[in-house]
Amino acid sequence: MERVVITGFGAISALGLGADVNFKAALSGTSGIGRLQHPYAEQLSCGVAAQVLAPLPELIAKTEAALFDRVSLLALAAANEAYTQSGLSVDAEQATRSSVFWGTGMGGAHTVEAAYEDLFVKNKRRVRPMSVIASMNNAAAAQIALKVGFGGAVTTYSSACVSSAQAIGEACRAIRHGYVDRAIAGGSEALLTYAVLSAWDALRVLANTDAAHPERSCKPFSKNRNGLVLGEGGAALVLESLSSAQARGATILAELVGYGISNDATHITKPDPAGQARAMQMALAEAQLPLSGIDYINAHGAATIAGDAAETASIKAVFGEHAKSIMISSTKSVHGHTLGAAGALEFIISLQALRANAVPPTAFLDDPDPECDLDYVPLQARHNQELRAVMSNSFAFGGSNVALIAKKFEV
Repeated sequence: MERVVITGFGAISALGLGADVNFKAALSGTSGIGRLQHPYAEQLSCGVAAQVLAPLPELIAKTEAALFDRVSLLALAAANEAYTQSGLSVDAEQATRSSVFWGTGMGGAHTVEAAYEDLFVKNKRRVRPMSVIASMNNAAAAQIALKVGFGGAVTTYSSACVSSAQAIGEACRAIRHGYVDRAIAGGSEALLTYAVLSAWDALRVLANTDAAHPERSCKPFSKNRNGLVLGEGGAALVLESLSSAQARGATILAELVGYGISNDATHITKPDPAGQARAMQMALAEAQLPLSGIDYINAHGAATIAGDAAETASIKAVFGEHAKSIMISSTKSVHGHTLGAAGALEFIISLQALRANAVPPTAFLDDPDPECDLDYVPLQARHNQELRAVMSNSFAFGGSNVALIAKKFEV
């Protein structure tokens, strides 16, 4: 089977545009969370969000604008950075062996909401002509494939918060088993609409606004955590078979060695540590790594009461005594929960930690929950660490669990 390597990555989130910008902000504990800026903000109980406030890169013609929901624009921003960094250029034959694997939870939420507003609020008799094209869940993946000319399979995964992590894992499998030679994999999410925010608020899982410091409202593993902060963003990786990357003399950034996926099959929203543990164990088995081989875990760590405690329990179940020796952090504390983009964004931050030998902190963890008693790297980054392999966890409503493992590339 082929080895799978990473030759490019790109990211956009509330932390800024560019993977390096995102990593530097995460490493310094600089938060992108702030008071919600939205036309309906005063009518929403949700007071904070992790918004992309900077202008998006101009990657499409004005004549194409009607075809693109914000979720696809965020996707293009991330994919363009990853593709450019990879140095890829495929000919007609290679294009048929090149695929896109993408994740999104809500798809074109802005376009869907605009359609309903036109029909039910403004009493219009029709919606915008390209509403279907812009809102369909596979729009982002299709637009990426069009821009880079990939003619292989274009597949979209919509599994809530594990969507992009699953997309990366399935792309890895496709390359490993020889179905394709290369892929752009990742995810995007743009769900900060009135209806979506209202729906999440109704679930009673969103964080209360920290009145004094809104940027500190997301507090994973803290005793005083009270919920997640929704965010938007996009993250993409270029994955290749080792033979493909070596044939073109590509710079190899890391190797993707483990993918585990499971379902709790116990409850639609309540996390099950046993299900989470199975995903991590599967990833470790595929990576052929001992428990002591993992030096850092980017935790799912969404800052919910049940979720953080369950993840602590699942890590202990998998790693036993070694769990206490692993550095673990949740970067959602600064970039929020980007749902369908979260797995890819956090995996890229994990890759950058691996390459920099530096671990980003769990920001604002100044009052740890005694039940969450592992090394959650509170407040300050750790530099000059010897990192050999890293894991990134993603867990979702519906009971889906994904773990990804990368290690430094060695010939």
